Amino acid sequence: MAPAAVRVCCACVRWFPVVFITAVVVWSYYAYVVALCVYTVPSIAEKVLYLLIYHPILVLFLWAYAKTIFTDVGSVPRSFYLTVQEINRLERERGEEAQKNILLELAKDKPILNRTHAGSARYCEKCKCIKPDRAHHCSVCGQCVLKMDHHCPWVNNCVGFTNYKYFVLFLGYGLLYCLFIAFTSLKYFIEFWTGASSKEAVKFHVLFVFFVAMMFGISLISLFGYHIYLTCSNRSTLESFRSPIFQTGADKNGFSLGKLNNFKEVFGERKLFWFLPIFSSFGDGIAYPTRTVDIPSDGLLGDRQRWMEEGDADGDYNSHFNKAVSYR
Repeated sequence: MAPAAVRVCCACVRWFPVVFITAVVVWSYYAYVVALCVYTVPSIAEKVLYLLIYHPILVLFLWAYAKTIFTDVGSVPRSFYLTVQEINRLERERGEEAQKNILLELAKDKPILNRTHAGSARYCEKCKCIKPDRAHHCSVCGQCVLKMDHHCPWVNNCVGFTNYKYFVLFLGYGLLYCLFIAFTSLKYFIEFWTGASSKEAVKFHVLFVFFVAMMFGISLISLFGYHIYLTCSNRSTLESFRSPIFQTGADKNGFSLGKLNNFKEVFGERKLFWFLPIFSSFGDGIAYPTRTVDIPSDGLLGDRQRWMEEGDADGDYNSHFNKAVSYR
């Protein structure tokens, strides 16, 4: 099979999880709205109340899901890519120390704090670029992703700087969607399960929608809770397993600015936007405030402010963020 055909087949297969989730949501809409609310719930007031609450949750859930899927993960600025001459110069050197010195020289004018274990600037051999802080190469997407968290097959996209807020909201509203369906259908689930109801035409849908909602809800509780923890700790999934390395050494809390500021870095200052799938994160995905002390001799980085001072962990994020290096 030709390589182009293989790539097309792989691209189609990657959409299967998204199609599956979409199909489950479409079926759950019929099961809840038609089978439960229209044909099973006897009270008009109860029907109206359920539907008035259900639909806003569904809209927010699908909105966040779509934004997570279709938001571009962002790209590394062209200035981080090596020229042909710089690539040739780097590849001609065989010694690790010589390559390290070349990369540090090329990175000295860029707002980079993260290092490799050897102390070199992080370099992507596939993209031929110096990696910005918190960026990683995704083998599925075939590119370096800004503040990469992980590649999620359920959204067929990388989760990173541009869509991490949407992903957390997707998990949160997905959990709320499942719990709402489970709690409001519990009474009728028990009636069907014990044989107290004779509405056989909708019995299967009501029973199954309760089981599905509980199954997904239990899964989402731990996943949503874990990502709230990561948000408040200012870590990505990758950083939780492998601490970022700074010039002063590995530090799992190197980007942590206090729980409130960590939350605001992802969700923004305006509380109105916290619960909406609208981009409100701080920064450009390239440079990040840090509590790690910079080494003064490191060019541009020597001017970077350490603002995570004692007793200032939960101060005003916006005023502090302006002190960090901003690079586009």
